[in-house]
Amino acid sequence: METGWLEVFRAVADTGSFTAAAGQLGYTQSAVSRQIAALETDLGAVLFDRLPRGARLTEAGRRLIDHTGPVLDRLDTARRELSDLRDLSAGQLRLGAFPTADADLVPRALAEFRARHPEIEVFHRDGLTAELVAALRSGDLDLAVINGYPDRIATLDGIELVHLWDEPILVALPPGHRMANRRTVRLAELAGEDWIAASTDPRETLISAFLRQDFRPTIAYTIADWTAKLGFVAAGLGITLLPALGATGVRPDLRLVSLHRDDAPVRGVYAGTVGSTDSATAFVPYLRRAVRVLNRALSERQRQPE
Repeated sequence: METGWLEVFRAVADTGSFTAAAGQLGYTQSAVSRQIAALETDLGAVLFDRLPRGARLTEAGRRLIDHTGPVLDRLDTARRELSDLRDLSAGQLRLGAFPTADADLVPRALAEFRARHPEIEVFHRDGLTAELVAALRSGDLDLAVINGYPDRIATLDGIELVHLWDEPILVALPPGHRMANRRTVRLAELAGEDWIAASTDPRETLISAFLRQDFRPTIAYTIADWTAKLGFVAAGLGITLLPALGATGVRPDLRLVSLHRDDAPVRGVYAGTVGSTDSATAFVPYLRRAVRVLNRALSERQRQPE
């Protein structure tokens, strides 16, 4: 068995799609299909149900995924320890990130990075993606964790991008909501809801991505602060959208439900560099591992009973 097959298997399991896994890994869809087929032949088991939209783990696949993570994590550790033999005994990392990435993703990665490379001096700043991109171009940052929808990312000429995650957009629902026990919802099902947003103009909020689908939300309360927004949701005064990166610290009495993949826009999270330094290159694997931990934590949160 080739370890590369397991990487592909985990990517398909995480994304629920051969096509999405191909995009994440930088492969063609046919290459992903061939490697999964080779793994299934090697194991003598069918690992995925091929569905019209995506792929779903079979019982055999669910059993294998429980073992795949530890195996690949051990390999990751081995690779990291070998990589650490290269000299990172001095230098600095000037790191930037957008606010919700600083809620869990960046500090999780940074804590591990600092533990292994204490000699690297880290300077951190937060900001919106546009500000961080400008800082990369001016040479004020070595690496920035940025996000954006595909049309926006396509305009970032001169920025070297490493894809980290296609961040799900979640709906935060109050306790006892009629859809609180769902894993996914369709946008049309939310049309009659009262919404809590940062602006009365949907174009200035997360809801903006849905306007192209002729979705016109009723914004009942305008609140900028995330903690206050979620307090209003918990009181049953409305619902709100939440980036998945901000979900780990959400109060436990709220329900987080994913928008159906046909309705949810794809907002990518990337590590951006311009002429990457050694420290910036070394930091990217820590971000990748932090994303995997967050993805698992989000899945566990959504499986919790109401």
